[in-house]
Amino acid sequence: MALPVGVQFRYWGIAAVIFLLVLWFLGDVLMPFLIGGAIAYFLDPVADKLETWGFRRIWATVAITIMALLVFIAMVLLIMPSLVSQAAQLINTAPEIFGRLRDYLIETFPEIVDQDSAIRQSIDQLGNTVKERGGELLNAVFSSAMGVFNVVLLIVIVPVVTFYLLWDWDRMVAAIDDLLPRDHAAVIRDLAGQIDATLAGFIRGQGTVCLILGSFYALALMLIGLQFGLIVGAIAGLLTFIPYVGALVGGALAIGLGMFQFWGEWWLLGGVVVIFVFGQFVEGNILTPNLVGSSIGLHPVWLIFALSAFGTIFGFVGMLVAVPVAAALGVLARYLVDRYKDGRLYKGLNTRDADQDETDEASET
Repeated sequence: MALPVGVQFRYWGIAAVIFLLVLWFLGDVLMPFLIGGAIAYFLDPVADKLETWGFRRIWATVAITIMALLVFIAMVLLIMPSLVSQAAQLINTAPEIFGRLRDYLIETFPEIVDQDSAIRQSIDQLGNTVKERGGELLNAVFSSAMGVFNVVLLIVIVPVVTFYLLWDWDRMVAAIDDLLPRDHAAVIRDLAGQIDATLAGFIRGQGTVCLILGSFYALALMLIGLQFGLIVGAIAGLLTFIPYVGALVGGALAIGLGMFQFWGEWWLLGGVVVIFVFGQFVEGNILTPNLVGSSIGLHPVWLIFALSAFGTIFGFVGMLVAVPVAAALGVLARYLVDRYKDGRLYKGLNTRDADQDETDEASET
């Protein structure tokens, strides 16, 4: 006999409170384990594919780990120094860029941008603000991320956690499935499958799209000669998880920097526009349909809210769990809406009477 609904809600409510408390008190400790779990989840299909090719799970895990470590080392040695350097240069150059913008507006619209106008004062303040706040942000990020303890956690513990989770992934899923309450196992499996499909579409699919587009934008902008092409490509790729935002923000930033650097060389500015138009074409017609699918069931507004809320309350660790929590809540909300539409509260008494009439007519015939 199944437990009453009220008792079940009580148990699930207690479990949710415990989860939030653990996230609150052990956030920093959980961070490398959450990162390792996310990486293992991302790479699990690759390990499954290698198993279909005849690899044992352990050797598939070893091969993936070696390749991932090589890619990580290459990024640290080749990409990260340039990325950090360009970010610092872009922040320091901000006052000069906005100064050029101010001079252009003064020449073009002298009656609007006069000496005491709010527009001119805002442009002057904006450049200095970007330099000051951007420098503070970079210093805060690197001072917190480059501590010895955090380096040990992220560089040593994360690969170890990822290795063992990837190796035991299928066994862990089977063990969790064995612990499901028998009365609700089918429903939980169905909901878990929907959550997995949503996460797979977003984390694996959209994450791959972000990586591909970010690499394309960075490489193309550097080849065209844009001074801060690498950092612009990284920003555009990172924001691609929100439809059109990555292209709009990255394109606006690239065109603004291009006007500062290529003023008068309009073919180069046109090349910057072509790069982002082509990137959007490839994303909309090739990458997203094949890697993400037509719908991943995770609305961008809901995702932004989840990231903001969990990030504000739980910090960086909250942002790590925001996506899976948002996916799970979205699936549960759709399930509850379906149950509501099947119930008496939605259909009302008239539906019951109509169903009874149909039953009576069928029995008479």
